[in-house]
Amino acid sequence: MAAASLQARLVGTGDVRLPRLDYTLLGCALALALLGLVMVASASITMADRELGHPFYYALRQGVFIGLGLLAGLTLFRVRLVLLDRMGMTLLLGAFLLLLLVLVPGVGVKVNGAVRWINAGLFRLQVSEPAKLLFIIYLASYLARHGESVRNQVSGFLKPVGLLLAMAVLLLLEPDFGATVVLGATVMGMIFMAGVKLAQFSGMLGLAGLLLGGVAVSSSYRMERLKTFLNPWADPFDSGFQLTQSLMAIGRGEWFGVGLGASVQKLFYLPEAHTDFVFAVTAEELGLLGVCVIIALYSVLVWRAFRIAAQAGQAENLFAASLAYGIGIWFGLQSFINIGVNMGLLPTKGLTLPLMSYGGSSMIVMCAAVALLLRIDYETRCTCEGLSASGTAAAKRNRRVVA
Repeated sequence: MAAASLQARLVGTGDVRLPRLDYTLLGCALALALLGLVMVASASITMADRELGHPFYYALRQGVFIGLGLLAGLTLFRVRLVLLDRMGMTLLLGAFLLLLLVLVPGVGVKVNGAVRWINAGLFRLQVSEPAKLLFIIYLASYLARHGESVRNQVSGFLKPVGLLLAMAVLLLLEPDFGATVVLGATVMGMIFMAGVKLAQFSGMLGLAGLLLGGVAVSSSYRMERLKTFLNPWADPFDSGFQLTQSLMAIGRGEWFGVGLGASVQKLFYLPEAHTDFVFAVTAEELGLLGVCVIIALYSVLVWRAFRIAAQAGQAENLFAASLAYGIGIWFGLQSFINIGVNMGLLPTKGLTLPLMSYGGSSMIVMCAAVALLLRIDYETRCTCEGLSASGTAAAKRNRRVVA
């Protein structure tokens, strides 16, 4: 009863008969975040102790980031989807403003040769994270309003592609090739799910492949990453060091791992152990069993996103359906790429593992994305049951009188 009352307060009404939240989706997201918190603490404890004199520095900050993410998610959950739909163009302009702002000298923070961050006080905001979510919301709004032209006219199809190319240019100026790949693939997936003609989609896919391939071979450091990916053991103490250490960590884990906190590779062998390569430390300490649990959690999360999208489509809420598909594709693709990089199946991209890697920008934005999925599911259930998504009309119509 207490949980039902809490949910009712979250959606803005005292009516406990309103549709329940998707506890499967919420449980998977919370499990990933809490498991990530434990693994960030384990992976960073030695480095934090040596460099900062506080072994749980990164773990405590990650806990704060999770709290901020929950607050952002709670706030966004209370926003009706129709408002986000109407704000599509404004959100798109916000995404471009962030990507332009980080390139302004003195505003963007340069780390390891890349200018991807803006100082946000408590943490550095990686602008590509909110920019991806804002662009996905805009595209969902565009596909809902111009779905027919996207499917039947070249001009309707080319407009979002042109905006994507403009955003890709800004991302590559940072440079952030990984975010470019993820956003591009997510946009193509959303357009495909909107029902675009196969010939147009195939043409766009081929053009995107050529452009990304050209970008990859045009940069010396990206070519070096490709060579390292193909044979990391050719130079295991320099260019291949990170990947070989990751592979050794995963190999040491075997079936059940060496035990929580017992990783050797995190002891200044594996770089970025608590950020991009937290999966490798998890595999070492929890073994194949832990890896399977993580993959299962991501699989269920993506499955719920697609299921929510399908239900929204059946309820004829095209904006909600496109948005849920976009978030599902984004989660699935980014987790797949991060795990693939850790296992040596893909070249290094510098992408976080959603809800698990250390970092405020990623955690807050991913929590916001999960909240959007919960909101889509909630409004769809309200529509199917003939209730008001705002809760006000439902409260007047359905509130019980307790004697």
